[in-house]
Amino acid sequence: MISPAPRWCIAWQVDDGRDQAASLLRTHVDARPVDARPDVVASAPGRVNLIGEHTDYNAGLCLPLVLPHRTFVALRCRDDDVVRLVSAQESGSPWRGNLRAIGPGAVDGWAGYAVGVAWALRAAGHPVTGFDAAIDSCVPCGAGLSSSAALESAIALALDEAFGLGLARSDTGLSDLVTACIRAENEIAGAPTGGMDQEAVLHSRPGHALLLDFRSGERRHVPFDPAGSGLALIVIDTRARHSLVDGQYAERRAACEEAARLLGLPSLREITDLDAALAALPEGVLRRRVQHVVTETARVAAAVDALDRADIPALGPLFDASHASLRDDYQVSCAELDLAVGASSAAGALGARMTGGGFGGSAIALVRADDVGRVTSAVGDAFNAAGFKAPTFLDATP
Repeated sequence: MISPAPRWCIAWQVDDGRDQAASLLRTHVDARPVDARPDVVASAPGRVNLIGEHTDYNAGLCLPLVLPHRTFVALRCRDDDVVRLVSAQESGSPWRGNLRAIGPGAVDGWAGYAVGVAWALRAAGHPVTGFDAAIDSCVPCGAGLSSSAALESAIALALDEAFGLGLARSDTGLSDLVTACIRAENEIAGAPTGGMDQEAVLHSRPGHALLLDFRSGERRHVPFDPAGSGLALIVIDTRARHSLVDGQYAERRAACEEAARLLGLPSLREITDLDAALAALPEGVLRRRVQHVVTETARVAAAVDALDRADIPALGPLFDASHASLRDDYQVSCAELDLAVGASSAAGALGARMTGGGFGGSAIALVRADDVGRVTSAVGDAFNAAGFKAPTFLDATP
């Protein structure tokens, strides 16, 4: 059987994305004249995590970067508390509700990520009323690339501008928007994520990865230019869809919290002697979860050290070790992710790993620029031979 040519998900031009969202608002939501303009069009990027998986809610280190792929929101304010939403990616739209009725457990599905941001901003005392909004995006959904954080952040930026909140003008204000997005995801959408995605989406810079320390709250922009070293970072969307609200993610988080409690520590970040910590825990799942978290945080530190030396190829072995840990100790990989990683490495990638929460989603591979075609073809051939859906590839230029 002949495999199809590798399929790439190309990032939209910003002006095109803005125009598409504005057109969607006029066509499906707006009751004003057809030539009326939305009050605001905002956008926010998806993200991919270089390394540091499931460490954010353990007070650890993460190293994400943002993608050129973005979510666009065209928004118009209302003078009541009604919210009307339409998404080009969701068959269940348009959605209609009232801000006064929003709360935990009150909204199902994709709309919770969007309207939850308005709920969180209003709960924080900001003067947000109802609005009409249209959403269009080239960030793949369910691929582990933070399509939810991109949606939340684009909504947050649009609300900030439309209602004159002024939060996006300062680092402190952006952190307030991050908090609103996290509350929307945790409390309204019901996904118990740790905040890495929203921090990355709203605080990152082009040409850099963002080192996040979830114990100290510190951030540092770390230069990352693979092309300058003759390399490329590619994302492999396995198209094995994942969800962070199906209980698996919450189980991992609860296990880490239980291990920290048994060790008498506020978080797993406080572990200084891994062998002693493992010996103090009962054999089984808790030991494996702790081993992953502690070694993964150490790998993030090693990755930052490599980037500070401009030694990007040194990321390769760290990627490989991270994937093995996520597969064996944290048990969040799947057959498609393992195949993407294995096929990439066999075709000459310097290193590869699953990225994101797991249970599906995407992998990343660090490859020589001249080998991109060979690696992507090899992955496509492997998926075809295994009977999996054809993967999609993204350029992860930060």
